[in-house]
Amino acid sequence: MSEKFLSRRKVLQAGLVSGVSLSVSTACASETPKTVTPRQTSGPFYPIVEQADKDADLTVVGNSPDIALGDIVTVEGGVYGDDGSPIADAVVDIWQANAAGRYAHETDRNQAPLDPNFQGWAILKTDANGRYRFKTVKPGAYPAASGWDRPPHIHFKVSRRGYHEITTQMYFENEPLNDVDLILKALSEPEQISVIATRNEVSGAFSFEIVLRKV
Repeated sequence: MSEKFLSRRKVLQAGLVSGVSLSVSTACASETPKTVTPRQTSGPFYPIVEQADKDADLTVVGNSPDIALGDIVTVEGGVYGDDGSPIADAVVDIWQANAAGRYAHETDRNQAPLDPNFQGWAILKTDANGRYRFKTVKPGAYPAASGWDRPPHIHFKVSRRGYHEITTQMYFENEPLNDVDLILKALSEPEQISVIATRNEVSGAFSFEIVLRKV
């Protein structure tokens, strides 16, 4: 076999290897490792009475024409593994207080009114790209103890086979009560930043990412 042919084959092989390397590098670059979302208490008000309507629109109950009271907001985001890969079909279980700061829960002693038109609880699944989205009302603050009012927040419990389940809470940016909340302040500063949702200036939706650790 001629030296010319050998040299040409080596060049082709080198190009093939570098091409594969480039493809691998590109794939890896698109899945940047992420910091796992910090765990937070589920609180005492996880729903214990089954309800028929747990869809992604918490502002209406069933086919009722009536709308829940309060500031209607959209929350959207993604669920990822700690390697940066999106997690499809993750279960996103959410529950929250209504706009007055009251949970539709038997043990909530808050004197704020219930809202019969607010769903309060939803169970969603992420799409093929690990994305989720739901419509709700911004929850109100409520007294947790003497001298301590909890800021507006939404509870999340997220799970997927092959990952550690996590329960956490999502907060809203620019809320003064965030700065003095005992549960939020128990986190490190980077962890606090990771659970405070920011509002997209274009869409108006609040963005919240969740990162799970692989088993």
